Amino acid sequence: MGNQSYQPSIGGLRAFVAIAKKLHFGTAAMDLGVSQPSLSQALAGLEAGLGLQLVERTTRRVMLTPEGARLLPAAIAACDAVDDFLLDAAGDLDPLVGRLRLGFIPTIAPYILPRVLRGLATRRPSLDLMVIEDQTDRLLGQLRDGTLDAAVLALPTGVATLGEVTMYDEDFLLALPADHPLAGRKRLSPQLLADLPLLLLDEGHCMRDQALDVCQNAGVQPDLQQTRAASLTTAVQCVEGGLGVTLIPKTSVAVETAAGALAVAEFARPRPGRRIGLVYRQSSGRAEAYRALAADITELVAQSGDVTVPVRPANR
Repeated sequence: MGNQSYQPSIGGLRAFVAIAKKLHFGTAAMDLGVSQPSLSQALAGLEAGLGLQLVERTTRRVMLTPEGARLLPAAIAACDAVDDFLLDAAGDLDPLVGRLRLGFIPTIAPYILPRVLRGLATRRPSLDLMVIEDQTDRLLGQLRDGTLDAAVLALPTGVATLGEVTMYDEDFLLALPADHPLAGRKRLSPQLLADLPLLLLDEGHCMRDQALDVCQNAGVQPDLQQTRAASLTTAVQCVEGGLGVTLIPKTSVAVETAAGALAVAEFARPRPGRRIGLVYRQSSGRAEAYRALAADITELVAQSGDVTVPVRPANR
């Protein structure tokens, strides 16, 4: 058992977090700008002081022990707190200056990124944005382990350690072949989905879960054996080819209908849709800055007229 009065060094904690992120000593050492022996020594000192093995290292792989996995979030929070302390001491607590790693899910990124990137380049020229596109679960994992600073996701995430800033709501529309009898219709009942071959995205996409929720709320049991697509663009191409219909977010309509072979129909109110927000680690201590970033993104996306901005956004 470790000494209860032991005070871990920030170097030891940083070494542990870097190794946990990369699961490779050489890469972790390069990230921290130290030699591999120094990194190993820092980790060994932390483990000795705690009386716990945090990392298991074999000739073939590096992995976290159960104790390491349990303590990793606290180690990340401690490193975040030290970073904020150092920034405060330097008189600069603006995380929106310099590198910021921002995640997007695939059913959002292609449709809002051009407008958002151009707008942020003008509004925040000192922000060096690095964009990561991935599915929700993987983005949440990267947020938790500190390899991502914030992410634009569908809310709620259901993760207690993450803060959420509501940005905007958007409707789902029914995408159809251009010559479909329902093309251009308004006020459709979601119950009509019972009579249509609904195409879904692959498992892991939150848009798939959202489409299934729409069906469930309408009392519709979709055919899960239908064609499944790895991306929304592929699903739309299948619709254009006559394989079925699919749900698409309103922000995607301009891009996905540009070729002219796709039509859309609107549902009756209350229309099915989703809420989009900015998600970040609460332990980062940067809630105010992320609220400002979320406000910028919201204003830029809302210029398209495709979304609704809640009057009183729910922040937490």
